[in-house]
Amino acid sequence: MLSLWRAAAGPAGATDTREGLAQLLRCDPEGLLIADSEEAPIGSLIAVCDGWRGNLYRLAVLPERRREGVATALLREGERHLRTLGAVRLAAVVAEGDDHAMAFWQAAGYRMQGDRMRFVRELEA
Repeated sequence: MLSLWRAAAGPAGATDTREGLAQLLRCDPEGLLIADSEEAPIGSLIAVCDGWRGNLYRLAVLPERRREGVATALLREGERHLRTLGAVRLAAVVAEGDDHAMAFWQAAGYRMQGDRMRFVRELEA
C-alpha cells in the first residue's frame, strides 16, 4: 500500500508508515479497500465509520490505470461498506489544490462543505 500511495503521487501523511497501516488494519480490517490486477494492487480507498459518519481517505489509483473506472468502483464499494456500518453521512478528505481529485469528487456527487474547517493535531507516539 505504501508503494501504491507513493506511486499515485498523493501528499504523504503522518500515518503513511508500516505502523500506521498496521494500526488501521487492527482497528478496522475491512476499512482498507484494494483494487487488484493480476500483478499487484492498482488502487485503494480507506473507508471507516465513526458510528454515524463515514470517512473516506486515501483514494489512490496508479497513474497508468486512471480513467478505467477504478476510483469510481472503489468509491461505490466504500459507500456500500459504510452504509452497512450505519453511516448516514459521508465525508471525503481531499488534498487542497488537487484539481483532478476535486473534479472527481464533484463528479461523484460530493460537494465542498463551505461552513466547516478541519483542524488536526498530531499526537506523540
